[in-house]
Amino acid sequence: MTFATLGLDPRLVDALTTANLTEPTQVQSDTIPVILAGKDVMVGAQTGTGKTAAFSLPILHQLLQSPADNIRMLVLTPTRELAQQVYANIRTYAANTSLKVIQAYGGVSLTPQIQALSQGCDILIATPGRLLDLMFKQVVDFSGLAYLVFDEADRMLDMGFKDEINRVLRRLPAQRQTLLFSATLDDSIFALSKRLLNQPEVIEVHARNSTVSTVEQIVYQVDADRKRELVSYLIGARNWHQVLLFSRTKQGADALAKEMSKDGIPSDSIHGDKSQGARDRALENFKSGKIRALIATDVASRGIDIPELEYVINVDLPYQAEDYIHRIGRTGRAGKSGMAISLLSPDENWLLEEIETLLKSRLPQQWLAGFEPDLNKPAVSNRRDSNSAQRRRAKSRAMGNASGNKRRRNKPNSPR
Repeated sequence: MTFATLGLDPRLVDALTTANLTEPTQVQSDTIPVILAGKDVMVGAQTGTGKTAAFSLPILHQLLQSPADNIRMLVLTPTRELAQQVYANIRTYAANTSLKVIQAYGGVSLTPQIQALSQGCDILIATPGRLLDLMFKQVVDFSGLAYLVFDEADRMLDMGFKDEINRVLRRLPAQRQTLLFSATLDDSIFALSKRLLNQPEVIEVHARNSTVSTVEQIVYQVDADRKRELVSYLIGARNWHQVLLFSRTKQGADALAKEMSKDGIPSDSIHGDKSQGARDRALENFKSGKIRALIATDVASRGIDIPELEYVINVDLPYQAEDYIHRIGRTGRAGKSGMAISLLSPDENWLLEEIETLLKSRLPQQWLAGFEPDLNKPAVSNRRDSNSAQRRRAKSRAMGNASGNKRRRNKPNSPR
């Protein structure tokens, strides 16, 4: 199957060919005909499988059949980085058309975005907060909106955008085609879909909450105070030149970047407290090879799209198990191979259990010579309660202690 056989406008097919995209991925071949048929959809597919093209190509095709003068497609994304990624992709697909695509997100001046909108807009990609700013200024006209897309809907819920989404929805036409895309599908997403979608077709390309098979996953047991040393060793000794690392906290990301730079590995951090300019520079320096390591928090993980990225390291395991899927999905994109390494200190065993429960599989653990955990360190046995409500409360308490006041401890495990 090719994009041409899906019945897409020749201008779109030519742009895809120029970008060396000729054969649709599974999520694209499964979803594009359904959207072209005018149905609402809820799509679950792994990160890096081509979801942006899956929702944008059929809508672009339909926009080209009936030109208009106002915003007809709105894409909501949870983060600035994802908005930038979606914008860049849609611009590529629409290169041979006159469709106007605009991106709007916080952290930068509102004025240029207002000026761009005043010149006309067919497709708007926005974060919820900035979109509400534009609505307040009364500079967006959604009277002709026909297509609404929620990209990474699960992340929008995780980041607490529910109220913002409700405020946006009250200002949009009720008659529209709504598309909901996510790398993970859970009860909260299905509950959201009941309010947003009209008799949707549910498309799940892979097993729910699964990871890409081309990504090798390894867990190294190591004491918490030796994680930075181990990371620098891995990158330096194995001569890795582009590694994306994840930290649970902004302070941890900054500190790790500083210490790794001292180790001779040019590094930088990216997180929500940094200005948009600083985030853009860090990402550009990482893509161009000026820095070898980029340390990110989960807020910044969505939208980091580097096709050739081979290595991801979880310096800290995430508190939300679903974030593990999104983190390691930054590598192994578009069918390429990748490696995801997680560093596990004794007090994080409960977090690994949460991830393995979500994945319904166990991750291989091992020790790295010279960095074996100290089994003589005193540790308190971790008594996990099987009651799910109590476990959720325990996780909530742990999240409140993210600055370092962790009370959970586990006895170190031997490699399995």
